[in-house]
Amino acid sequence: MKVLHTSDWHLGQSFFTKSRKNEHEQFFKWLLEVVEQESIDAVVVAGDIFDTGTPPSYARELYHQLVGNFQGMGCTLVVLAGNHDSVSVLNESRELLSYLNCHVIASTYGNAESQVLPLRTRDGDIGAILCAVPFIRARDVLKSEAGKSAIEKRQALGEAIKQHYANLYQIALDKRKELHVEVPIIATGHLTALGVSQSESVRDIYIGTLEGFSADGFPPADYIALGHIHRPQKVAGCDHIRYSGSPIPLSFDELKSQKQVLIATFENKSLVQVESKPIPRFQPMAVLRGNLEDIELALQQNEAVKSASTEHPAWLCIEVETQDYLTDLQQRIQALIDDKPAEILQLKRMRKQRASVISAEENVNLSELSVHEVFDARLSLEAFESDEDQQRKQRVQTLFEQVVDDVQLSHEGTEAADGANATDVNSAIDEKQNNAPVNNAPVNKAPVNTSPASEGNL
Repeated sequence: MKVLHTSDWHLGQSFFTKSRKNEHEQFFKWLLEVVEQESIDAVVVAGDIFDTGTPPSYARELYHQLVGNFQGMGCTLVVLAGNHDSVSVLNESRELLSYLNCHVIASTYGNAESQVLPLRTRDGDIGAILCAVPFIRARDVLKSEAGKSAIEKRQALGEAIKQHYANLYQIALDKRKELHVEVPIIATGHLTALGVSQSESVRDIYIGTLEGFSADGFPPADYIALGHIHRPQKVAGCDHIRYSGSPIPLSFDELKSQKQVLIATFENKSLVQVESKPIPRFQPMAVLRGNLEDIELALQQNEAVKSASTEHPAWLCIEVETQDYLTDLQQRIQALIDDKPAEILQLKRMRKQRASVISAEENVNLSELSVHEVFDARLSLEAFESDEDQQRKQRVQTLFEQVVDDVQLSHEGTEAADGANATDVNSAIDEKQNNAPVNNAPVNKAPVNTSPASEGNL
């Protein structure tokens, strides 16, 4: 049994106003080739299929086309929702896609047994039992109780997630016994595990209530395919608990790590190996740092710029180190690339240990930002240079997280009473923004573009 593990596609992402459509098309073409060459039996996508709860039409078309292509290859596709995904959007085509050998699990709400799936090999035999766990929304596993402290909420949520995994694992054991098969049990998840390394495009899921899920909270499954963290990595040094990472860089700092998919091979009940399959870079991108002379030299030598073309120019983040305030910095940098196939998407001025970020787009509407990006933008205008200043900054951030958490819990409680499907706290505040006249007021984008996706990220 061979299972390919991938996650965090973020179809429909806008990267500093740039579409990722071409990259996703190229990735899907490459993915189908790998599935065929490696004789993959099942592909598991561990969340964040789309970048927003309302993906553009081309993103939905890419998704549905891919499902059809997999069906023709005799490969099972399992799609799990992430925190970016809308439950209703994934569910609207779930029944139809089930006829194409595609299982869609959009939420943990409902019958737990429906979230435990037998995975078949290309020969039609049962090759594994899957505990298909998507992003777990707090309201699906917890009842809102007033008066609890932040610590109590964190502990309760952690225990509820742990219990959900335990319940599904027991169902998987029973199903394996019922089917009289000796096959591995695989689990999935879309969350932040303790001790993992995050990137700029990843936002906290359980703000103020769960800092990270401990590895010992997972069941003793033979392989655990995780999503949400964009950098590929093991959890707690365990070879069988893995993040596959995103297939394309969703922020400039993700250029530091090689993108990949993971192929888990099983024999009988045992995990034999986990192979990393590097994903080619489909869009030239680079981060250039230094003074003006350094950057001019880097532009001449950088491989991304060399491999770019007029049709597909390199996307650049430039960090200029200077002690002088240069009013014409943008013009100087632009002059350096005028004869090169490159575009500056992000320009940072590094002066006295403070970064001032200037986007290719000077203004951005509030509707394009998450609540955290707006808060970070305001916070970045202040100088926190001394240790005392840093402590004050930490206190302010903690208080902000508590306020957001209260709004989130209040919003979830209201939706539970109405029987509505909620997304996250950003969705709640976005709804308010859409009805507010201030929504179209431009704000300076300079301090906020450390997170490229306009999703309230991750």
